[in-house]
Amino acid sequence: MSSLTAEKLIIAFKKLSLFLDQPDDKFKNLILSSSNSNAWFTQAEVERALSSLHFMLSDEDIEKWFEGIKLSRSPKKIGLILAGNIPMVGFHDVLCVLATGNIALIKLSSSDDKLLPALLAELIRMEPLLSDRIIYTERLKDFDAIIATGSNNTSRYFEYYFGKVPHIIRKNRNSVAVLTGAESTVEIEALGHDIFDYFGLGCRNVSKIYLPEGYEIKHFFEPLEVFQPIFNHFKYNNNYDYNKSIYLVNAAKHFDNGFLLLKEDTSLASPLAVLYYEYYTDLNAVEQTLLQQEAQIQCVVSKANLHLNIPVLAFGQSQEPRLWDYADNVNTIEFLNSLD
Repeated sequence: MSSLTAEKLIIAFKKLSLFLDQPDDKFKNLILSSSNSNAWFTQAEVERALSSLHFMLSDEDIEKWFEGIKLSRSPKKIGLILAGNIPMVGFHDVLCVLATGNIALIKLSSSDDKLLPALLAELIRMEPLLSDRIIYTERLKDFDAIIATGSNNTSRYFEYYFGKVPHIIRKNRNSVAVLTGAESTVEIEALGHDIFDYFGLGCRNVSKIYLPEGYEIKHFFEPLEVFQPIFNHFKYNNNYDYNKSIYLVNAAKHFDNGFLLLKEDTSLASPLAVLYYEYYTDLNAVEQTLLQQEAQIQCVVSKANLHLNIPVLAFGQSQEPRLWDYADNVNTIEFLNSLD
């Protein structure tokens, strides 16, 4: 194990980036068959995830990222409880563990138990020294630290079982958008990716928008028409129909463009195929509201000049995190480096 160096890791990660851009036939077949075991993992969404990881693993960013990383003097076993809401969503946690010279003890999500192992197998092929650093398990034991991703409910379970060891425990988070009314058609269309990519299942997906008082909804709906084909996905369609029927039965005021429902609500987390909205008259008041809810927000999409402690991104950028865009704004590398 001692012969694994930062230089070898950097080379392996760069090689993996090339693979992500041009996967072999075996991996392409896996992409095509992914929806058989998870209907949300369509070919288009898996390819989107691969493209995002390829973007994350640019040569320049890998070099820059490693400048702040030190390899563990004595490798620790890091238990990883991975989510499965979007394809290969746990990859970054695994990458952080390997980059710091530690051992990834992985409990896969049953929703994503094929793509990620296949990708990590490619990484091992590129750097065989990693074969002892990637271990899959159904039951976590003999670990030195834990990184667990789940819901608000499972986080209480995680806190109970893992609270006595160093840990990062992630709860539910959502992302929001703040519109000023000055957005172009192109910007609203880009916002559509923040809303609809991965069917809206990710914590970086926008589930709530803030609109200036008097904003005409048609200016929002019209540029989103290019995303209408999402309606053809049966599970998304089922969610749309269900929520629409609930709103109609309850005579709840809402807007409907045929594949997305807009409902006025103060909550951040909206049901699938629904986007919550709130009107505002004072942008400073919106900023204060977001500051109070930062612990529930993954990122904010806006062109407004907002002063927050969480990332504020341009339209269309929420699903393209960089290596240093850590989930929940908790620096995973700093956490792992602190274990030595």
